[in-house]
Amino acid sequence: MTDTALGQPQRSAPAVRIWGPQLRVLTVGLVSTITLLAFESLAVVTVAPLVSADLHGLNLYGWLTGAFFLTTVVGLVLAGAAMDRAGPIRPFVVGLLVFGAGLAVAATAVDMEVVIVGRGLQGLGDGAIAAVCFGTVGRTYPAQVRPKVFAVLATAWVVPSLGGPAAAAFLAEQVSWRWVFGGLIPLVVVAGAVTVGALRVAGTAVLSGPASGASDDVPAAPDVPGSPATDRAGVWPAVEAGTGPLVRAVRVAAGAGLLLAGVTSRSLLGIPLVVAGLLAGIGPLRRLLPAGTLRARPGAPAAVAVRGLLAFAFFGADTFVPLAITSVRHSSTTVAGLAVSTAAVVWTAGSWTQARLSARRSGRFLVTVGLGTLVLAVAGTGMALLNTQVPLAVGVACWGLAGFGIGIAYSPIMNVALNEAPPDRQGMASSAVSLSDNLGVTFGAGLGGVAVAAGTATNHPAVTDAAAGAVNGAGYVASVAGLAGAFALATAVGMVGLLAARRLPTTALAAAPAAGGPDDRAG
Repeated sequence: MTDTALGQPQRSAPAVRIWGPQLRVLTVGLVSTITLLAFESLAVVTVAPLVSADLHGLNLYGWLTGAFFLTTVVGLVLAGAAMDRAGPIRPFVVGLLVFGAGLAVAATAVDMEVVIVGRGLQGLGDGAIAAVCFGTVGRTYPAQVRPKVFAVLATAWVVPSLGGPAAAAFLAEQVSWRWVFGGLIPLVVVAGAVTVGALRVAGTAVLSGPASGASDDVPAAPDVPGSPATDRAGVWPAVEAGTGPLVRAVRVAAGAGLLLAGVTSRSLLGIPLVVAGLLAGIGPLRRLLPAGTLRARPGAPAAVAVRGLLAFAFFGADTFVPLAITSVRHSSTTVAGLAVSTAAVVWTAGSWTQARLSARRSGRFLVTVGLGTLVLAVAGTGMALLNTQVPLAVGVACWGLAGFGIGIAYSPIMNVALNEAPPDRQGMASSAVSLSDNLGVTFGAGLGGVAVAAGTATNHPAVTDAAAGAVNGAGYVASVAGLAGAFALATAVGMVGLLAARRLPTTALAAAPAAGGPDDRAG
């Protein structure tokens, strides 16, 4: 092909590589930041029982996780909106500072209430950091390399998954659990410095073009009515200044807290709590998500909805896999940790699989295959772990397969949302997907707990769970029926997600490298 004006051969634009000179520093910064968040997440879960025992706060144990997830909702929304208004650097720096402050508060806490405040600050910062990181992927990396970026970020969880819990346990037992929180602060400084520098270099440039990474040679899917390819901005809320996003985020967090408190209550007080939660949260939630998300409208709204259902299905079972292993199978926490680590490592393998397939497969295909694998694996895990006649290794292997399934489906959903959002809505797209994900995790674990509690109240065969008994300060008994209910609920929600996934676009998830141009297989 020649240039019509000069008569000279046209030069193909050089392929953008995630480890190339244009993006290397940014990729390193994002990996460092995700590694930090992974270490924090796994380390805190490991030492939480020691924290509650040392501060005599067993009755507040659940709030160590609850406070984190509820404030994460606020951080996601605020940072996503701020990024679309003024770029990524300011919300990222604020998120880092708040996250570091939360670690410092928890490390110096004198009672359980102060630790919970620290966890709330950590969640606020974590939400802001995550929204900026994934929004930056959408704004800066072209579509053809974006699946590989998500695979690299998934890989950042491998080392923390393998070594984080053991290191945290060793530090807490040999020195103090306070050093687990305080020891993460230097990592905040290092990861933050690298990423902020990279964001300054990258600026707010959108390397993927005006269609937010969508390839001009990939046509819109005609069988997806109302595809956002024809009206990308129409499904996204307007970018706002002022306190509107903050008020809505707080209302969603409060509504989720009230709703969860209501469904877990064992008294009539639960009914008004559920009603209050719905009234407080549904309205603002609809204004924070793409139009039509709650009914899985085709395109980006369906992607956001499916992400929440996917998170519910996986984490609604993941929460109870260790409980089933330790209580039903009477195995050690080490074996339970091995099952969790296996799923985390295999998740990375699934993420790299979707990266390899994304140039020629659609988001609908990848999410359907991944979610279908997850549904079968969750059901298989429940049946294997709760039947003592089945070797324990079968249950662990099934849970590893669940990790592979979510690894295939997880990143393509974010990629679909980023591809379907205009350049000035990348922060909003990132925060919407992450918000749905966060709510899915929260309600998956919460409603699974309701199923376990309901089964425990029956006369079905039961076994004592020493760890849960210690946490609750009473002889808590986890029944096989209750655990079966939790796995069944996660499986059912995953099947709903499969139906919603049919409304995802059928176009190729990522554009292939230009013909004759440099290949990007090496990254």
